[in-house]
Amino acid sequence: MTDPLSDMLTRIRNAQKAGHDEVRVPFSRLKLEVIKILKKEGYLGDVREETGEKGDRWIEVKLRYVGRRKPLIQNLSRTSRPGLRIYKGHTEIPTIRSGIGMAILSTSKGVMTDKEAREKKVGGEVLCTIW
Repeated sequence: MTDPLSDMLTRIRNAQKAGHDEVRVPFSRLKLEVIKILKKEGYLGDVREETGEKGDRWIEVKLRYVGRRKPLIQNLSRTSRPGLRIYKGHTEIPTIRSGIGMAILSTSKGVMTDKEAREKKVGGEVLCTIW
């Protein structure tokens, strides 16, 4: 797999379109940090790590819906990708949907939202956007 983060975002999008209650993604620290941010911002439900019989690790994520099973996440897309990395300084970080959405960045101070990066005045790689 060339882009594990993109795979995780696609699994979440597909699971929500299919109306699943939860989704499992292979474990990595970057994925876990992105999922924790999405949970903290209210886009996802409970998150827990699991270890299989063979030692393989998974992140199990509860999905959130509004009303009659309408996905809470309207758009979840990868911005920077292996073929084209997108880096922004703290003054260039994009505002998503006039502040309704958010961007997730990988900075020298860790993975954080666009709002946190602007407050801390750090730039970095724009991993994904969500609204």
